[in-house]
This record gives sequence, C-alpha cells and structure tokens, in this order.
Amino acid sequence: MELNNPRVIKAWCLYDWANSVYNLVITSTIFPVYYIAVTTSGDSDLVNFFGFSLPNTVLYSYSLSFSFLVVAAMQPILSGIADYSGNKKNFMKFFTWLGGLSCICLFFFDGENVEFGITCSVFASIGYGGALVFYNSYLPEIATYDQYDTISAKGFSYGYIGSVLLLIFNLVMIQKPEWFGLTPGNLPAKISFLTVGVWWIGFAQITFYNLPENTQSKKIMMQHLLNGYNEIRKVWFSLAQLPDLKKYLRSFFFYNTGVQTIMYLAATFGSKELELSAVKLIMSVLIIQLVAIPGSFLFARLSNKSGNRFSLSTMVIMWIFICIAAYLVQNEFQFYALAFSVGLIMGGIQSLSRATFTKLMPANTIDHASYFSFYSVTYNISTVIGTFAFGFIEQLTGSMRNSALSLGGFFVIGFILLLQVRIPRSEKEAYKLD
Repeated sequence: MELNNPRVIKAWCLYDWANSVYNLVITSTIFPVYYIAVTTSGDSDLVNFFGFSLPNTVLYSYSLSFSFLVVAAMQPILSGIADYSGNKKNFMKFFTWLGGLSCICLFFFDGENVEFGITCSVFASIGYGGALVFYNSYLPEIATYDQYDTISAKGFSYGYIGSVLLLIFNLVMIQKPEWFGLTPGNLPAKISFLTVGVWWIGFAQITFYNLPENTQSKKIMMQHLLNGYNEIRKVWFSLAQLPDLKKYLRSFFFYNTGVQTIMYLAATFGSKELELSAVKLIMSVLIIQLVAIPGSFLFARLSNKSGNRFSLSTMVIMWIFICIAAYLVQNEFQFYALAFSVGLIMGGIQSLSRATFTKLMPANTIDHASYFSFYSVTYNISTVIGTFAFGFIEQLTGSMRNSALSLGGFFVIGFILLLQVRIPRSEKEAYKLD
C-alpha cells in the first residue's frame, strides 16, 4: 500500500484521539478521585474486596497490576492469530469495544459494589492495552522510516488534545451540573464514564474505516493459538543477533516501569498525600496534558537534531529528579510545578520510545505484530511491576511518598542501560546495524 498517505496517517492518529480519553478520565483523573471518595468512610480507607480488607489505593494499584498482567499473558496468543489470519484490525476492534463498554458500565459503580467497579476498571484496562499492540504495529506499515518520530508524536498530540477537550467538558459538568439539568452529587462523575466509552468507540470507527484491510483470511486451527508464543520466542532468540534492540528493551523495561506508574497513580498520590480536592487534582492533570502536546514535538525535534538516545536520556534524567521532588512536595503549588515537569516529558518519552523501538527492529521485518507484541509484553510487565511495587511499598511503609521515591531507582537503571544503545539516525544506517 502507499506509505505516508495523509488520510491513513490521520486516521491512525485519530485512534490516539479516541482511546486517550480512557487514560485521562478513567485512569488519571475523575475515576480515581471518584473511587477514593466513594470508598472512603469517615477516617477509614479500608475496603472489602472478595473477603480481603485493603486500603482503597492499594487495591487500585493491585487491580492495575492484574489487568496489565492479563494483557501481557494473552497478547502473544492474539498477535499470533492476527499474524496468521490477517485479523489485526478485527482484534483491535474487539478490544476497543471491550474497553469502551467497560467504561460505560462504570456508570453503575457507586462505592457499595467495589467488586463490580474494580472488575469493570480491569476490563477497561485490558481493552485499552489489548488494542494497543495492534494499533502500534500499524506504524511501520503506513509510514516510511524517516517519518516514525514525527507521526508517533503526532498521534500522541492528537490524544492529548482530544482527551483534554472531553475532560474539560466533564469537569464543567461536575462543577456546574445545573447547566446540564443535573443535581450535585455523584451523577455527573458517573455520566463522565459514559462519555468516555461513547467517545472511544465512536471516534475509533474513523480509524477502522480508513486503516488498511486485512490481506489474508485463513481458518484458525488449534495449533495457531500457540503460534503467538512461538513468535515471541523467535523474537526473543532473534535479539541475540540484535544487540542494540536487546539493550534498548532492557532500558525501556526499567524506565517505563516508572513512567507508567507515575501516570496511573499521580492522582491518587495527590489526593491521599496532599489532600488536594478533586478540582485541583483535575487541574494538575490538565496542566500535564496541555504541556505534553508541545513537549512531544519538542523532544521529537531534539531527537531529529541530536539523536533518539540523547533525547531519551535527557528525559529519563528529568524523571529521576521528578521522583525525588515527589517525595519532598508539600503543597499544591509545588504539585502543579511537578505536574508541569511531568507533562513536558510524558508525551515525548512515550512517542519516542515507540518510534525508537520501530527504528531498531530489523529493517526487513515483515511480521510487525510479533515484534510489537514483544514490545507490548515488555510494556505491560514493566507496568505490572511498577504499579504492584508502588502499592506494596505503600502497604509496607504506610506512605505513598516512599513508593514515589522508589520509582527513581527504576529510572537510574534504565538510564545506565540506555547509554549502551546505538540507535540509527537513518534507514541506511539501520540496514548497516542489522
């Protein structure tokens, strides 16, 4: 098919516009704040979950860990089937509907039915993570090598803009419910969960309509269910001949552990440690999103000028200082400054991580889904470890500040490993490194 087709590129980027509202509204702002509010009774933050009594924030951390563990376990199966049958787009559709409908079901979570709410949030997370591996694997199929950084950053910027627009709408609805004919209380927040599901599913249809159709359709046999694990195994063994990709994945594993944990648990940190109101927490996340838009292009431009390794290393160093600052932060204004710093590098490190992995893949790769499945498994397992470690350290020490500080160690290891990676500056150089 034609590469760098503007219509296809725009449609691909629009999926970031569609699914990023889940990351912002459900995982980062309104749902965590709502969840803490409806599961806190007086001075007690303990909740009962299938007979286990846990602090509500610890349960939330563990539920995120579980959802990403499920995604990591099942993605090799799904990518193997998709590679064999050509059903990549269909699997992406399935997970989009799973995630969107799960967000809609959160409308019925009121704090008394903790098991239901957590289950819906887990399925929403599985839907989000499950679709990403297929979405990411389209990048090398629709763009040329020299456009990876720019298009990846463009996708993330679409996501930030779209999610901010919906968040502002929901924030106005929560603060001024009478403008919408609603009464103050939990209903506006619950309606916001509905809007996420509808937005996600609705805008994704534009992406599905314009992305390339499947090139083959074969009957799935039982042995193909394990094909994905065989493909992952092949990618694992291929790393022996791809030392820079292997080193990069090790580095990515560690620094992504910190990045994803901070993104998912920043709101709960601000709510519990600084006792910030819902409005102040949402404002801090708005700062992150708005700053992330120029930040993603800033670091894409820096990578074009000085190379991906320099740009990524700069951001990882900044993340280390952010972890230290999170341990020391005492008031809302310091928290806003911290949010600004996170936003500046959040978009850049996500888009450049995806683009860098694409650049380090073998230049003659055909089974992109297999490699991106491996990337996604690495992504998800690192998120499992990060969110679990964050919750475990809080449970052990009684403070989320200690959890935040501990994340700095992951960034330090990631930075050291990143310094050992050679990242090609051009497609010609990539062929030389293969």
